[in-house]
Amino acid sequence: MLATELLFVYIYCLVDDAIKAGVLLIPRRPGPAPACTDAELLAIALVRHLLGRRSESGFLAQIRRDWPHLFPHLPDQPEANRRTRWRWGAFEQLRAAWAAAVPADPVQQIDTSALPVRHPSRVRGPDGWTGPGNDLAARFGRDGAHAGWFCGFRLAIRTGLGRRTVRAWSIVPAAAGERQIGTGLVTGHAAAIDALLQDKGFTGRRFAAQMASAGIDVIIPPTRAQRQTMPKTPQRLIGRLRNRVETSCREITDQMELARHGAHTFEGLLTRTAAVLAAHTLLLTELGNAM
Repeated sequence: MLATELLFVYIYCLVDDAIKAGVLLIPRRPGPAPACTDAELLAIALVRHLLGRRSESGFLAQIRRDWPHLFPHLPDQPEANRRTRWRWGAFEQLRAAWAAAVPADPVQQIDTSALPVRHPSRVRGPDGWTGPGNDLAARFGRDGAHAGWFCGFRLAIRTGLGRRTVRAWSIVPAAAGERQIGTGLVTGHAAAIDALLQDKGFTGRRFAAQMASAGIDVIIPPTRAQRQTMPKTPQRLIGRLRNRVETSCREITDQMELARHGAHTFEGLLTRTAAVLAAHTLLLTELGNAM
């Protein structure tokens, strides 16, 4: 990856160019223009997630210490956090623009990953972890990747099989059914998808029929019984391909620290999720071309 100072400059230029070209639309807020621009704050957030720095205050302190010449008007942490939350939609605009620059893979995958918001032992009743709508609230769910229960939400992503670029995403209830999630992430985009490679949680005749009616084939890894009579070569091929979406989930939740997001409200979680997914898309597209 680029040296950190060059990374700041490169990403700031990408964001600033997107604003000037009208690709990134940021509505003006009342009052005088802040000394630290929106492009600077967005660039700082993207670099922080690319580097996997969980602490926002710690990263801002490092910028003041090591790169004060790049951001001479850096606000304090509460103001930076507040302004970044106001601009969470800008991260999604950037992600969509960077992803659109890469041809969509006709074979795609859908998977989910846990987004814990508190330890299960500390849940004592209703809390403030509620998103828009009555059905989006922190609840208990099973985290298959870590073989345990968690309290929070799930991140659902649809990625291409080739470049692994996130094409669609959603924050869903912790106990949401995977087939329902899959239907939601495909709606409006079925024409660009020939097949979906899914895990066993998507097994079901109704889901397969819904996808077939949209012209999408559903490929499910073989069960233990099916593997007894299935040749080894296609088994290994399906396993390697399934690993690609699991790699994306590990990069997003573990390497970029989204699973340990540190947010205190749903709005904060939404902002961090949008920023991490934009940074991940940037890593696979623009930064991949620059390296």
